Amino acid sequence: MKIVYSTYEAKAKFSEVLRKVRAGRRIVIAYRGEEIAEIRSIDKSGLRLDETLSDLEVNGILSPYPEKRRGLGSITRKPGALARFLESRE
Repeated sequence: MKIVYSTYEAKAKFSEVLRKVRAGRRIVIAYRGEEIAEIRSIDKSGLRLDETLSDLEVNGILSPYPEKRRGLGSITRKPGALARFLESRE
């Protein structure tokens, strides 16, 4: 059974709403009589990491990992740039 609060009631009774959610109840928030949001406890069913990542990719929250990664190249033109830099600081 769902419990419906108006936005005003939910704001005024937020602690009560959270207590009910912690107890496993589902709370629905209505704005001008139209149900617009749902507050419920987090499902801790223990999804595997690959399932969670796949779900995040499907929902567009996470972009897929590229198959081929480009190797990191040198950003200096001549070898020994760090040594030259450190010498110039002395």
